[in-house]
Amino acid sequence: MNRTAEVASTQSFMLGEGPVWDAPRDRLLWVDIDAGTVHEGRLDGDQVIVTGTQKRDRTVGAVVCSAAGELLVAGAETLLTTPPTRVVAAGSGHRLNDGACDPAGAFLVGTLALGDTEGEETLVRLERDGSLTVLDDDLNLSNGLCWSPDGSLLYSIDSVPGIVWVRSYDAATGVTGPRREWLRITDGLPDGLCADADGHLWIAIWGAGEVRRYTPDARPAGIVTVAAPHTTSVAFVGAGLDRLLITTATAHLDADQLAAHPLSGRLFLADVGVAGLPVTPWAGPNPGET
Repeated sequence: MNRTAEVASTQSFMLGEGPVWDAPRDRLLWVDIDAGTVHEGRLDGDQVIVTGTQKRDRTVGAVVCSAAGELLVAGAETLLTTPPTRVVAAGSGHRLNDGACDPAGAFLVGTLALGDTEGEETLVRLERDGSLTVLDDDLNLSNGLCWSPDGSLLYSIDSVPGIVWVRSYDAATGVTGPRREWLRITDGLPDGLCADADGHLWIAIWGAGEVRRYTPDARPAGIVTVAAPHTTSVAFVGAGLDRLLITTATAHLDADQLAAHPLSGRLFLADVGVAGLPVTPWAGPNPGET
């Protein structure tokens, strides 16, 4: 299965990331990390129309929403709940990055280094009582998160070594099993990912201009080509969850690269012939803003 994605936005983003389809409100949410903004849009045929933009922090790593539509935003160092939940120590040289809700509605988020440190990044889960549980503390650049269709497996990406990890996951109890390497990518950096209803994973490959599909046993199963080298993340969107939305970036491209890839930073859509999984809404604690 090979497809070519089509450009789906007129607006370009520095570091577009973290698309989430909010089905009850027929809206797309995503972030521009470097701009510190959260964006809202709607599908209009083959285009995403931007309907709202909020400046939330110096950087914004991720956004999810509750069943009522309230937003949880991962700011530079804190989760913008009420009151804010600090994850990263102030001025520590790290920031929050990609995040997602587990099948019970708990929010997981990881970190990356702003400097040259390695092996110190974390993946944490915000519990119902507001406490944080550390799942990993030895990552290089914590990135995409998704779960298998039955919720029993958590896939998580450490971009710099190019590893997709997998472990057993019990959302009801929060218990996780040992982490093991599921896939290692060497030609580009794995970034964001999502799963489809068949349990295949769709992984955005930063630097390759591709989204790659893999079977549950990590065999290649197709490629979506994107006219932007820095593909960042993916999500299934629309009423049937049957359209693949791809975010991209202009960040870390020089003038010659931008001239060669003028659609960088745009949103893209691809019809890939399969459906995705509904997103579990954030279950709290401490709702943020709509």
